[in-house]
Amino acid sequence: MKRYFMYLSYNGTNYNGWQTQPNGTTIQQTIEDALSVILRVSTPIVGAGRTDAKVHARTMVAHFDSEIKELDVHNLTDRLNGYLPNDIAIKKIEQVKNDAHARFDATYRLYRYYVVTEKDPFRQDSHFRMRGELDLEAMNKCANALFDYTDFTSFSKLHTDVKTNNCKIMQASWLKNGSEYIFTIKADRFLRNMVRAIVGTLIDVGKGKLNETDFRQIIEEQNRCSAGISVPGHALYLEEVGYNADIKDIQK
Repeated sequence: MKRYFMYLSYNGTNYNGWQTQPNGTTIQQTIEDALSVILRVSTPIVGAGRTDAKVHARTMVAHFDSEIKELDVHNLTDRLNGYLPNDIAIKKIEQVKNDAHARFDATYRLYRYYVVTEKDPFRQDSHFRMRGELDLEAMNKCANALFDYTDFTSFSKLHTDVKTNNCKIMQASWLKNGSEYIFTIKADRFLRNMVRAIVGTLIDVGKGKLNETDFRQIIEEQNRCSAGISVPGHALYLEEVGYNADIKDIQK
């Protein structure tokens, strides 16, 4: 048995998120079905994370196992891209160590959220449109406050099955490009709904509804009801997933 990492991207508009579920089409199930047809054996995959409905990924990583002795990864990549719908693309497949894990070995995930303040028919499915300008300086000041905390219960979906709500934030900042505001956040792990809840709360800061003291109090209360709304998923993108180089140290 050999393990492989699959690097892929997808437009999440037509999917109920990454993870397989009883009702609704998901990215995971769509890829597993394609793999199973091409490899002629049931082939489950494990993703680096669970993106929600409508959320996109410029880079997602998943692993799968195969008993095929000489698996042609280039041919498999081509065949999968020919079989899969146009909104899912396989970038590459490569063999890794047999104990490498797409989820547990990831050292970071990086997301971006896109907000636009003018009506644009070409960005309605990829950006969150809102009226009025935002206070960029205030939002970045509060985004910087995230580094002072590890428990982000206030930004987590309620009743999840995780053992801890602690995360290490490595990067968090806003930039403005014309009518577009882009939020970038990088951490070792994220809680369910965490990025969208942080963005919704920071937008309240940008609108002048909250100040830094309020923002810090929301985090310290560890109560989801204290934070802002979760912004829509269609403007959120998983951009990168990081790993240490030793996942490719295959024993010959």
